[in-house]
Amino acid sequence: MAKKVKTYQLKVPSSTDQLEIIREFVTGVARKVGFREDELNKIELAVDEASTNVVKHAYAYDDRKPIEIQLRVEPDRFVIQITDKGKGFKPEQVKKPDMKEYLAKMRVGGLGIYLMKTMMDEVEFSIDPGRKNRVRMVKYITPETVHPTRKVS
Repeated sequence: MAKKVKTYQLKVPSSTDQLEIIREFVTGVARKVGFREDELNKIELAVDEASTNVVKHAYAYDDRKPIEIQLRVEPDRFVIQITDKGKGFKPEQVKKPDMKEYLAKMRVGGLGIYLMKTMMDEVEFSIDPGRKNRVRMVKYITPETVHPTRKVS
């Protein structure tokens, strides 16, 4: 018998005030999945970076525009999709930062995509500016990422 897939959705205005609500929504579901605390922190950071990028870059702080978050809990993975209809970008043109140089210059910002890719197992972008931009992030559900009491299929 196939394992059931559960989905959860949240739609909020694109505002920095909503970032905490987004983090709590995603972390709450991830906690129900059984992720260990260090994995919860990685998921929360990646979601915060992705959501902040939408608020700042896609919508330029226009809180009349929505951010949609969809979570899918599959037997072997936790899938997060963050969707907007704002300004797009070319993910392939975002270079991986040189961390030595970054830290030496004490830069601030510009690490969002790098952090998402570091914290999550999969990160992919689908960009169609003004219509639908989506970042899809995946965290695998394995014996290493979840509490021992959670049965991994």
